[in-house]
Amino acid sequence: MKKFQFVLFALVLFAACTEAPKKPIVWKSIEKDLQAQFIMAQDGDVIELPEGNYMFTRTLSMDGKSNITIRGKGMDKTIFSWKNQTEGAQGMQISNGKNIVLEDFSVEDAKGDNLKVNDTDGIVLRRIRSVWADGPRTENGAYALYPVLCKNVLMEECIAMGSSDAGIYVGQSDSVIIRNNKAYWNVAGIESENSKWVEIYGNEAYENTGGILVFDLPGLTTYGHTTKVYKNIVRSNNHTNFAQKGNVVASIPPGSGMMILATNTIDIYDNEFINNRSVGIAIVSYELVAALNEGEQEQENAIGGVQSVDNRFREDSLYNPYPYNVAIRNNNFSNKHWFPTLESDIGKLLLMKSMFNPPDIVYDGIVDPDRSERNICIGENRKITFVDLDAGNDFKNLSKDVSRYSCQ
Repeated sequence: MKKFQFVLFALVLFAACTEAPKKPIVWKSIEKDLQAQFIMAQDGDVIELPEGNYMFTRTLSMDGKSNITIRGKGMDKTIFSWKNQTEGAQGMQISNGKNIVLEDFSVEDAKGDNLKVNDTDGIVLRRIRSVWADGPRTENGAYALYPVLCKNVLMEECIAMGSSDAGIYVGQSDSVIIRNNKAYWNVAGIESENSKWVEIYGNEAYENTGGILVFDLPGLTTYGHTTKVYKNIVRSNNHTNFAQKGNVVASIPPGSGMMILATNTIDIYDNEFINNRSVGIAIVSYELVAALNEGEQEQENAIGGVQSVDNRFREDSLYNPYPYNVAIRNNNFSNKHWFPTLESDIGKLLLMKSMFNPPDIVYDGIVDPDRSERNICIGENRKITFVDLDAGNDFKNLSKDVSRYSCQ
């Protein structure tokens, strides 16, 4: 028996030693030809991207086109890299378009945002892999997939990794579906910001600092409302926060499953929140974010569309910094961790106030002086751990009683 085991081990060792070495990646250039195709594209064209690894030195852009499909051979077969970018901030940029479909390719390592779409009505991002190949770094671009000021947005079956702000993001947009994507190793896995009529479902957000964010921020062109977040798996979002200082997402405590910030009319149901060490869902106002970031300065040379904390937010008369009409129901919370993060002030507070049992749901409890009833509705079927921070009163009357917010 021992002789047989020795012979088997020798054969395995021989096979490993004689395995052919992997071929080095050969990077090619199609920059000029592809940019020319983007410029010359006519209504209804399909631009086929070839299989292979291609290096770009400047932003690849398309402007003012309609009914165009840009299709690769697969996210693992058609790979575009801006590792050696010398001009522009974005990798690929689509502007002022209508009914544009991008599918089945990868974008990597842009100086700023990997793939930006702006001012476009009808955009589909399907099976796009958008990453920074060296992993999470503060120097990485802000957004992997970045539709902004768009209408009728669909992002599905995409992968986002390494963003120093948000991986799968939509901003100031109308009528959005984000479904069946994977986001990991970002500061924020999936983020909807100042957008309305949004559905986020069937996604997996893991190993980010925060899994899913639904934010409303001041000083922008439009404000968000009416978002549904359901049937997502939000697990192990415990990564160190590597956002640039002063940026809004720099305030996210590691270990946050989901954060609702200053938005309204949001329904969160049938999700799995698993092993997010600090909190499953946090409901917070912009007052708290501003207070936590008071005195912070954004790092110089920030690239991309990141939003820094605005301590003058009260001057925006159209902005409501308080969340309201929030429904949280029928979710599943589980957490093997005993302690929240110690990398943030909120984490340290939760450690003192909820030791050995990090909360499933946290509400900052800051009072809106203009709205007596906020309609924060928590209708979970299972027993949960809840904390009302009473942050507006220096946490003096912190409470764990969820009954005040319980509803059907």
